[in-house]
Amino acid sequence: MESRSMRFKSFFSLLLLFLALVQSAGSKSTVKKLPGYPGELPFKLETGYIGIGEKEEAQFFYYFVESERNPDEDPLIFYLTGGPGCSAVITFFYQIGPLSFNFDNAPENITLTLNPNSWTKMANVIYADMPAGAGFSYATTKEAWISSDSILAKQANDFLRKFLIDHPKFLKNPLYISGISYMGIVTPIVTLEVYNANERGDQPALNIQGYILCSPLTDKFMDFNSRVEYAHRMALISDDVYNSATENCRGNYVNTDDTTNSVCVNSLQKYKECTSDINMEHILEPVCNKSDLQPYCREYYYSFAEDWANDNSVQEALNVRQGTIGRWEFYNTTIHYSEEKNDTFCYSYDIYSSFSYHKKLVSKNCRALIFSGDHDMTFPYVGIEQWIVALGLPVNSPWKPFYVDNQVGGYEITYAQNGFSLTFATVKGAGHSVAQYKPKESMVLTERWLTSEGYSSAM
Repeated sequence: MESRSMRFKSFFSLLLLFLALVQSAGSKSTVKKLPGYPGELPFKLETGYIGIGEKEEAQFFYYFVESERNPDEDPLIFYLTGGPGCSAVITFFYQIGPLSFNFDNAPENITLTLNPNSWTKMANVIYADMPAGAGFSYATTKEAWISSDSILAKQANDFLRKFLIDHPKFLKNPLYISGISYMGIVTPIVTLEVYNANERGDQPALNIQGYILCSPLTDKFMDFNSRVEYAHRMALISDDVYNSATENCRGNYVNTDDTTNSVCVNSLQKYKECTSDINMEHILEPVCNKSDLQPYCREYYYSFAEDWANDNSVQEALNVRQGTIGRWEFYNTTIHYSEEKNDTFCYSYDIYSSFSYHKKLVSKNCRALIFSGDHDMTFPYVGIEQWIVALGLPVNSPWKPFYVDNQVGGYEITYAQNGFSLTFATVKGAGHSVAQYKPKESMVLTERWLTSEGYSSAM
């Protein structure tokens, strides 16, 4: 017979669920029209806020688009934008979202067009502004403005759980945690916690199936260190420069404080001379002066997004809470990370490597897709290959090309062990934000991977 304490516990859990639903009911809305797009949107867009913290001091803004194919059964992708501190606008409008900007008549007339390669063609996607200070997200206390890699990972987990409590119809959908660039540090941590929460019996149980990473930062030594080898492979430095560096720097091209090793220092100086004027995000594209951007620069078009997002009619259409932020920024420079950047007053880069979390995920019934542009020097595919090999997984499917429109779209290899599988792919000709450079290849690769193995919706 059920004890009184058990009945009370069940009642208390239901009460908390009810209160969460009531509290969140006024924090979301359906967006049917957006300035710049003619007529009603041909997909279901929801925007809203989810509060995290004891008193919901951190308020995270999100865009949620239901799958344009079969929202009841298609996967649910929780996508974390890089930076940290980048707005989800970059993911939504420049990479994998259902809309793209048309800047032909900018800034006077910025229009929106449909993206034929949107991931919402095959999945339900949550795009979130995280941490507080990114995009339209904000905090109500001084303490809640302060964040870090580890805080962000916890907040992302809390956000996802609250979102699904508020959207219970998607609890049965196959769930994938996804991230780009710097979120390679955070995404594996979030994914592992979802698995661990299920094993603990936390409710509601989430139908986690795996994770997807694009051009991820994984290890702050390995990824930056791999740039020298990548530069050699891409003929940016000569054999002599590379051989001198490998022979004299003992495999360490990052921590070079030992000025007594003058031969190593000299080799790395030659490497820097050869690569200092290379566009790290795509080595074939021109380097752009941020103070004098030209139309051939991708960054040139980012400022127009700021014009659009700061328009009062746009914010009203998105149901942004007025007065909660100052001027909307494409990315928050105070939070945004760069190599060897120290902690700021509001953000701590306190996780050096996420490799150990990948290692723990190997023991789970989990699938992983990791892909990178082969012309990205920010976090080169070379370093990604190195840590994947270090997982010690047997090869299930050897390196081979994949095709898009009967042309080689890139190359892929799959590793598998027990219930874990990992596919690593390079996309031919793509830079750092793969979907921005090669949108169709990115979508085809991801869609084919999602459907390559049957996923379970059983809880």
